[in-house]
Amino acid sequence: MKKLQRDDLLSLESYAAQRDGFRARVMGHKQSLQLSLGPHLRLLFEDRLTIQYQVQEMLRIEKLFEAEEIQQELDAYNPLIPDGDNWKATMMLEYPDIDERREALSQLVGIEEQVMLHVGDEPAVAPVADEDMDRSEPGKTSSVHFLRWQLSDEMRQALSEGAPVWFSCEHPALAARTEPLGEPTRSALIQTLDPLRPH
Repeated sequence: MKKLQRDDLLSLESYAAQRDGFRARVMGHKQSLQLSLGPHLRLLFEDRLTIQYQVQEMLRIEKLFEAEEIQQELDAYNPLIPDGDNWKATMMLEYPDIDERREALSQLVGIEEQVMLHVGDEPAVAPVADEDMDRSEPGKTSSVHFLRWQLSDEMRQALSEGAPVWFSCEHPALAARTEPLGEPTRSALIQTLDPLRPH
């Protein structure tokens, strides 16, 4: 997917005028990019539209309009846009009770590396976690991680031919798996992938 440039963004004034409609569109779109693995683990996938919304909101909140300031926001958020051969998501470990969350996070060390992507009969793919910074500490994981799954050409070809796709968590303290993804989630994820180039 193409990275965002300044010309892709609305001015503060234009965004203020269009924000309600744009926000409603993005919130509906985000529904198709959420996936739960049991009651405590949620994946929020990103694409160009979700990141554009985040940038526009940051510019609005911080009242940023200088070219250099806008570019700094783009530089911070563009890496979260999938590159055409991978999927990127925020992984959230959700426990409303503080004490339960503290206990769970101490038992889930390493979970960010055990959320596996499955496509048809292809070998499962483990994510690359937290490339921007280490979010865990000894004896405790973070409740938020950023994950990237790199898809092989074979996986992308299988997807184009209708192969099922699902995710699983292999951590023994929170083992779970999804059903094969249905619509519109499957299509929303596939749309972030570039077409395969003929060999």
